[in-house]
Amino acid sequence: MSAFLDKMRRRAGRYLDVRPADVRPARGVLSLSFDDIPASAWTEAGPILAQHGVKATYYVCGGLSGGRNLDLPQFEVEHLQALHEAGHEVGCHTYEHVSTLTLSPARLDASLARNAAWVAERLDGYEMRTFAYPFGDCALGSKAVIDKRFLCGRGVRDGINAGRSDRNLLQAIGLESRRLPGYDLETLVSETAASNGWLIAYGHDVSDAPTPYGCRPEDIDRLIRLARAADLDIQPVAAAWRMATA
Repeated sequence: MSAFLDKMRRRAGRYLDVRPADVRPARGVLSLSFDDIPASAWTEAGPILAQHGVKATYYVCGGLSGGRNLDLPQFEVEHLQALHEAGHEVGCHTYEHVSTLTLSPARLDASLARNAAWVAERLDGYEMRTFAYPFGDCALGSKAVIDKRFLCGRGVRDGINAGRSDRNLLQAIGLESRRLPGYDLETLVSETAASNGWLIAYGHDVSDAPTPYGCRPEDIDRLIRLARAADLDIQPVAAAWRMATA
């Protein structure tokens, strides 16, 4: 029964309390993002991004710092500071890396405040401007909380953001080994360019033998090269949001 109720709650979050935004960048845009920040999302992906001169968004859970998740080492504070100094955006997950389905609006707001304080203390007052839902779970009551705190929120439902989009539950594609075989990346990139849309990609760990939720270094390289060939602008999420909704 709990699984069924959670499914219904996810559907409610997807289809109700839609807060529309008109997403129309001057040309197609790609945003790369990494959730939770496994250490390899910086140590392995960072050099690839630097090679291409690309900035990404890293969605941080302060509570994961220095620990393990999915049996993988997570980021250290030094990694977070290094990627921030390199010009990448730091975005917000929940502090504890918990689904919004498990939190009341008040508890969600408290978790976000705790994460904001944790990041600001370590990044000299930095303020996170975008949010990604842990596990892609968007509880209906969470949307108002996200709308109050952030420019936009990102989910995990496949698709390109173009025209009328829910600012608090933007669509994305997974840079994940379990999902990548099902995508036609060339077509997705081409459609993003043709529609003047915004394609957001999210991943987790990066290695030659990734978890089902991670990708290989060459997957990132390939997507960047496809985007450049299609003349997509590659921007972190907050910068892309401002461009797409100006």
